[in-house]
Amino acid sequence: MKIVVLAGGLSTERDVSLVSGGKILKALQDAGHKAVLVDVFMGIETSDADKVFADCDKYSAQVGNITGTEPDIDAVKRKRGGDPNVFFGPNVIEICRAADVVFMALHGENGENGKVQAAFDLYGIRYTGTDYFSSAIAMDKSMSKELFRLHGINTPEGYTLKKGAQDTHTPKYPVVVKVTDGGSSVGVYIVHNDSEYAEAVKNAFKYGNELIVEQYIKGREFSVGVIDGKALPVIEIAPKGVFYDYKTKYEEGSAIETCPAELGEDESARMRGMAEDVFKALRLSQYARMDFMMDETGEMYCLEANTLPGMTPTSLVPQEAAALGMSFTDLCEKIIALAMNK
Repeated sequence: MKIVVLAGGLSTERDVSLVSGGKILKALQDAGHKAVLVDVFMGIETSDADKVFADCDKYSAQVGNITGTEPDIDAVKRKRGGDPNVFFGPNVIEICRAADVVFMALHGENGENGKVQAAFDLYGIRYTGTDYFSSAIAMDKSMSKELFRLHGINTPEGYTLKKGAQDTHTPKYPVVVKVTDGGSSVGVYIVHNDSEYAEAVKNAFKYGNELIVEQYIKGREFSVGVIDGKALPVIEIAPKGVFYDYKTKYEEGSAIETCPAELGEDESARMRGMAEDVFKALRLSQYARMDFMMDETGEMYCLEANTLPGMTPTSLVPQEAAALGMSFTDLCEKIIALAMNK
């Protein structure tokens, strides 16, 4: 098959996306596909699809390293040149239309908020992952939490702040402050007093116009991937730092990850069931990953859903799939099969 692995873009997770894309690219090429890695923002030098798929390595985007901090988006725009508001780079749409399927390796803004998916629907481009509507709902943490509560899915209590609006709330510390449409723990802060709260709100608003402030759940952190509506084994994440931040997520050795997690049978089944309930509540399709906390009493809370979870060497869903005997290549092939059948 001719496959475009779409990565990069303008989000704060740009470098992570490119590393995910490089990993997917190698797996697909090893499986015999004509796969090319395309940076959705930087574009590709030719619109001649025959040339591109005949020499995929020549036309594939370069993969760098995960820096441990979010990239400088303004610098990326300056590098691109031209109109900084144009999201799709040169020839991206043309090459994607010529492919049998686009493997979405985008993370964060535009990639996970449904905008790219909506554009592809208009062009008739087939892609992996859930559709534009469910992507948008899952990306908006405020909206997704409303649906969690509507469907009886336990989630931390909290409230929403909008940039420019007066904050009349009195936080009950400790709380977590985070942007509603971010990812990879960029723009997330754990705060314990008024001065930390004010600083966190100020910093978080640099990443978006709406924030969530929610109760801090002290306990163990877990994640559960769901493929085609069925939950994978639970994985536990024990960060060596304060919490599972951007650096910890992608730097090998920064966290201890145990899969299957050391939980009782009933606890594991309950968390996997919650993940499947979230999948249904947000109307997700194909695959996704749900993040959980379990407090010291055993109470479970779903934090959020990730519609395009990371696919780097240290990512969680590949580890969960491996616990079932599924290789990374098999996982990529499964995702493509789901996209082709939708």
